[in-house]
Amino acid sequence: MKRKYKRLSFVGLGVLILSAAGSLILFAFKDNIVFFLSPTEITEKFLKNKITAQQRLRVGGLVERGSVTKGVINRFKVTDLNKSILVEFKGLLPDLFREGQGIVAEGRYDNAVFIASQVLAKHDETYMPPEVAEALKKSGKWKPTAGK
Repeated sequence: MKRKYKRLSFVGLGVLILSAAGSLILFAFKDNIVFFLSPTEITEKFLKNKITAQQRLRVGGLVERGSVTKGVINRFKVTDLNKSILVEFKGLLPDLFREGQGIVAEGRYDNAVFIASQVLAKHDETYMPPEVAEALKKSGKWKPTAGK
């Protein structure tokens, strides 16, 4: 084999190895990617079959007043002031969790219920997660507080 063909075969083999490594890395990231959606976006995408029950998501919005039921499984509704979805969470809710406050929940959406594996509450009374604020602004019903 000539030197030119040896060199070309080594370059081809290197490109093949790098492509395989890149594919493996992207495949590994696929399970760790979590999309943030508002309750309106989740319900619309679920109706169009763009969300599967196995897909990990984050939903953010305000905890709807009068919707919290605490027990072994905590249930509450999250709203973007346009639509609401029911959230079920098995575990202890954060200390800052309360009605009317912004939260972000991570989990899966199945049969019109968001089953949360983690619930994150805002850390002070003036903070609003950027994703939640953006979703509320998109709904056209968000009114910023005087401190912002």
